[in-house]
Amino acid sequence: MTTESAASPEEFIYIPPVLANFRPKAALVLGSGLGGFADACERIFEVSYAEVPGLPQSGVPGHAGKFAGVSLGGVPLLLAVGRAHFYEGHTARRVAAHVRLMARLAPDVLILTNAAGTLNPDFAPGEWMMLADHLNLTGASPLTGGPNFCDMSEVYSRELRSVFHGLAREQGWNLHEGVYACVPGPQYETPAEVRMMRTLGADAVGMSTVFEAVQARALGLRVAAFSCLTNWAAGVSPEALSHAEVMETGARAAGRLCSLLESALRRNVLSA
Repeated sequence: MTTESAASPEEFIYIPPVLANFRPKAALVLGSGLGGFADACERIFEVSYAEVPGLPQSGVPGHAGKFAGVSLGGVPLLLAVGRAHFYEGHTARRVAAHVRLMARLAPDVLILTNAAGTLNPDFAPGEWMMLADHLNLTGASPLTGGPNFCDMSEVYSRELRSVFHGLAREQGWNLHEGVYACVPGPQYETPAEVRMMRTLGADAVGMSTVFEAVQARALGLRVAAFSCLTNWAAGVSPEALSHAEVMETGARAAGRLCSLLESALRRNVLSA
């Protein structure tokens, strides 16, 4: 495990007290179109990323750029509503800055969500895939800058994956599990690139999450991650890809994930 600290003292010069003093049971990062998850929770406070010096801002539609302290089923959660992306010109380390801040608040688990294109013909748009592993095809890492070696044998907790699979079965829906390929973007993939990723073993492709997961594991956090499969990847379907479609599908699917997480929190099955 790396010895890198959760955040260097100079990284976050000021954190609003309402955020700094919050102790969430779990922390969640909400991806494209999934910000509506916060609407199902009881709101406690909101803090814009702009209020925390050191946090990058996102200009992508569907990424509000704020922390929300909420309660779901009586359990305190910290939501990162939106994220900055590598393709916006940020470094991999800056993209993961919100994870280092969230780790300082000592949640039991970090849950990552994203919108992704599906490469697997058995995983249809509108369904959810839980990440079992990933392919980092960006050529970058949030740990660059020193010998911050970190074991990646089990990025996404096997124990948590088992818990979520069981809960999804109880609720009567199929939660897929697969490999997520992370690409730099912002352009969508070509059909040839999609064929390459399928050959490498990927089931879905997107432009986020991997830097956050790597940073979280380097800080000792348990991680679970979910992809909302919003569209067929290029070449799998003749339809052109659009960000509007991604956001619309993500918004429709958010309720199912909300139900899954609420069940897990009510049963206290995410605790370390």
